Amino acid sequence: MLEYVKTILQKVSFDIFLFRKELQKSIDWLTDNEQGELKVWLNVSFTGEHKKVIKEVLDRRAA
Repeated sequence: MLEYVKTILQKVSFDIFLFRKELQKSIDWLTDNEQGELKVWLNVSFTGEHKKVIKEVLDRRAA
């Protein structure tokens, strides 16, 4: 499932709003281990505005 999520996020990365929506859904689908791997991958793979969205989504999830 993790590889599928990565593929989807890469494909929708052109639209920040769609990226946010898919990231939120993805976190719900993944196990705790996969979520950890996803966080590492996200931080390596995306920059700029995506970093802000990633932080917002992950911070909300942790709260």
